[in-house]
Amino acid sequence: MADEHTSRDSRNDFSSPLLEPEVCTAGDSTEEEPEDQKLWPRPLARKWILTLFMGTCLLYCARMAMPICAVSMAATFHWNKIDSGLVLGGFFWGYCFTQILGGHASDKVGGERVLFISAASWGLITAGTPLLAHLGSHTLALMAMARFLMGLLQGVFFPSLASLCSQRVGEGERGFLMSTMHSGSHLGTLLAGGMGSVMLDEYGWESMFYSTGFLSGLWALVVWQCFLKGEVVPKQMKLSNDSQLSVSRKRWLSLFKKPPVWAMVFAHMCMCSTSYTLLSWLPTYFKESFPHAKGWVYNVIPWLAAIPSALGGGYVSDFLINQGYGVVTVRKIMQFFAMGVSSIFIMLLSGAVTFPSAVIFVSAAICLSTFTSCGVSVNVQDLTPSRAGALYGFMNMLGAFMGLVLVSLSGYLIEVTLSWATVFSLIILVNATGLGIFLIFGGGQRVDVEDYSQVIVI
Repeated sequence: MADEHTSRDSRNDFSSPLLEPEVCTAGDSTEEEPEDQKLWPRPLARKWILTLFMGTCLLYCARMAMPICAVSMAATFHWNKIDSGLVLGGFFWGYCFTQILGGHASDKVGGERVLFISAASWGLITAGTPLLAHLGSHTLALMAMARFLMGLLQGVFFPSLASLCSQRVGEGERGFLMSTMHSGSHLGTLLAGGMGSVMLDEYGWESMFYSTGFLSGLWALVVWQCFLKGEVVPKQMKLSNDSQLSVSRKRWLSLFKKPPVWAMVFAHMCMCSTSYTLLSWLPTYFKESFPHAKGWVYNVIPWLAAIPSALGGGYVSDFLINQGYGVVTVRKIMQFFAMGVSSIFIMLLSGAVTFPSAVIFVSAAICLSTFTSCGVSVNVQDLTPSRAGALYGFMNMLGAFMGLVLVSLSGYLIEVTLSWATVFSLIILVNATGLGIFLIFGGGQRVDVEDYSQVIVI
């Protein structure tokens, strides 16, 4: 109980994080550890939060460039639907492959360096896409390869964020940071849609790639010049000789024997798959159910509302932790709203609804789903901070694969049943299953340290 009492007393002190415990056994000195120099001080943390928010925004701007320009490019290069699908689908295959690698690299060399290399590379590929398209007669193959490489390079981004957060941010600050990062994705989607519409009409589809590629490269340059002047190393755990970490190569897989770990992975996989399904099919649902409605209403309002919702959820979760509530309790509460309460609004779409009601229900469901940023998505940093990047990458990889399966299955159900209620019921079922597993088996105590029952001195 000594470690539990000590950790609770330290939650209200940002300068005394739980990330660097010193394990003492009988006969060891209980001398207090000096303040950890690897954690960001508050002024630097604020700068990084703003910078990473803009980075996530540009990530989605670059990611959405091809979908926005796909119709114009298909007309220019005479692509059919199958050709366009091959180009767009190449991103997701690449995106799955580098999740674990990016997280592992971030755990080893620091997430800051991985983010910089990733952004500089995807900025270069984005800006060079129009040049590749006009390079020769094999445009389709070149564009599919460019999208595949884009997926490979962007696949390391969110695992690197998870690793960076566990290395540089205290327990009571993580929820707001991750929520801010995810809200940047909503802003990026909105900006890409608005900016892309104007650029397509005024300057052609090439301008979209040039502008987003340039801005991404500029962001990477700012990170390099302003933040990476000194040596960046991941925060290491300081332990006595009598204790060993269970994160060696031989014991890495043993983490999956822990019920809180696989419960977290399963819940994240379910959450990602239902989010991908909503993203993919909601525009079609509105277009078929309300053919005379204005597209900008249902394409903009839900994602615009999601930004303050994500920020608010992150603030509330950190506030509760700093007030003394248990970490696992806060994570489960936030995930209950993300998967449980949001499913209620999705269920309401199954009946006969008016267009304003449908927009309200969808907006509420998407807003509540952003709470997963301070639930399951940040839980990996609670359980395994020393391997947060690699494990988050594994979770994201499974979520992406599950998303592809659920999106395809939803399309089949729509074709066969001619009913959207079937798809919404499937989403509710997946959410309920993932939430139930997490509520029962989820945890908040570290599981990546062997012999964790010893006294921890902060």
